[in-house]
Amino acid sequence: MKIEPFKVEEWMNAYETQAVYNIAETCVESISLDELLELCGEERGAFLDALAGRRLTYGDIVGAPAYLQGICGLYRTIGPQQVISTHGAAGANHLLLYSLVEPGDRVISVLPTYQQLYSIPASFGAEVRLLRLRRENGYLPDPDELRRLAADGAKVICINNPNNPTGALMPKALLEEVVEIARGAGAYLLCDEVYRGLNQQEPYTESVADLYEKGISVSSMSKVFSMAGVRLGWLATRDEAALRACLSHRDYNMISCGMLDEQIAALALAHRDKVLARNIALVRRNLDLLTRWIGQNPHFSFVRPQAGTTALVEYDFDLPSVEFCKGLFRQTGAFVTPGACFEMEHCFRMGYACGTTVLEQGLEKLAAYAGGL
Repeated sequence: MKIEPFKVEEWMNAYETQAVYNIAETCVESISLDELLELCGEERGAFLDALAGRRLTYGDIVGAPAYLQGICGLYRTIGPQQVISTHGAAGANHLLLYSLVEPGDRVISVLPTYQQLYSIPASFGAEVRLLRLRRENGYLPDPDELRRLAADGAKVICINNPNNPTGALMPKALLEEVVEIARGAGAYLLCDEVYRGLNQQEPYTESVADLYEKGISVSSMSKVFSMAGVRLGWLATRDEAALRACLSHRDYNMISCGMLDEQIAALALAHRDKVLARNIALVRRNLDLLTRWIGQNPHFSFVRPQAGTTALVEYDFDLPSVEFCKGLFRQTGAFVTPGACFEMEHCFRMGYACGTTVLEQGLEKLAAYAGGL
């Protein structure tokens, strides 16, 4: 089976560990286990003793009950039996597409987005139709265009809310319109929701798993909960056929997730309000900083993100994005992701949820680099 190179991951793999100012990172600043225990008010010795005393078996095959129950708290209608634990959101997306898509099926995906959502189905022989997100629409999907793409049916429609890399957030009315289009096409609606909950303003973001009987939500502990190191994600859906297919395919490639990882994740989910308060405060403070910087540096512009941790920043230099980002990295140690990784040019993706000092220093280097072009 042939598949396109995963551009964003290959870029991160090649340069991230050498970065001095990593403003490409998309997770909210990572948290240590000690910090998590303190934040949650958990007694350190008792928790670590319980962790160390466990026998290292497979544990709960479909997911530890406390972990699954914690995930359910992120939805309105989902029960533990409607959640499947996976190795990160990447594992969930792969499992879903591997389980649902066959050669000749029609899959519709937004672009730009995480490349899994269109390259994996294409590798399975699906007919992939792209719904391009445009700046003039605030990088929100055009429902009329989606309706046209889905007019003759679709197996899966893939969206990303909040969007990576733009930070666009679909309001409930638009999300409901997308649901009706998916329902009319008889399609599953797969929504990568890994940034859901990190809003710049207060309103709750609905999940497709709650809005649609064939809606499938994918998320993880990595971005919103600052715990990429536990390598845990999940999919949530009320569709029994999709659950059966995913569980059957899951037996072939993962069996279960790590029992110690799920115990740590269950603690964070049980105290999600405290973890989210920490992380929402950071992304709001840092986005305000980035917005001021954009206003002071006329070579750069963006559509201000409404949620998530990433921004798509455009520039007016006559340089391809890979060349721009490599030059920035080599001259200053500041690291961002080229727009070419998302099939776009004269722009780059920036992650603004790192430590505030790192963001300030990285933006300073970016301004100095731009001044020399």
